[in-house]
This record gives sequence, C-alpha cells and structure tokens, in this order.
Amino acid sequence: MSDMQQAHARVRTDAAPRYLKQLASDLGRRVEPVETTQGTMLTIAGGTCLLTATGDSLLLHAAAPTTEGLDRVKDVVGGQLELFGARNELTVSWT
Repeated sequence: MSDMQQAHARVRTDAAPRYLKQLASDLGRRVEPVETTQGTMLTIAGGTCLLTATGDSLLLHAAAPTTEGLDRVKDVVGGQLELFGARNELTVSWT
C-alpha cells in the first residue's frame, strides 16, 4: 500500500453528511459505495476515495497506484462535489 499515490482534501461545510450521501448516491450509479468504520469508500478507475463527514467538513482521502489514476479519482470526486456544492461555493483543494 505504500506504493500508492495519495491526496487529501478537507471541504469546509456544515452539511458534510448530506454531501457525502449525495456524492455516494450519485457516483454509486457507476461504482459500488462501501460503508467502512472510517467512512464511505468509493472505487473509481482503479483507485479509491474515502469520504468521511465531520461536524464542519467533508474529508476526502484519494489513493491510486499511478499518478494518472489518482488524477482521475480526484477529478471525478472533486468535480462532482463542486458541482453539487456550487450554490454554497464549495471548493475542493487537494494536497
């Protein structure tokens, strides 16, 4: 697992559980969301993204074996979340 490329994002929002559910539901048409003890895991394009809702943020942890795969996961999850949260000006900044 140490060979995995990784990226993290903290999206500040008071509606983190709602956005997590909406994101998992929408992306769930193409991927199978899996509930874990840490949050909801999505598998996308050979990579994964763990979604975790806290009191004031939605935490995203993306991982993939290649930089290209990681970019794909970040584009899919981040883009969809920004689309859902456009009215509230949500932005996803990966580190």
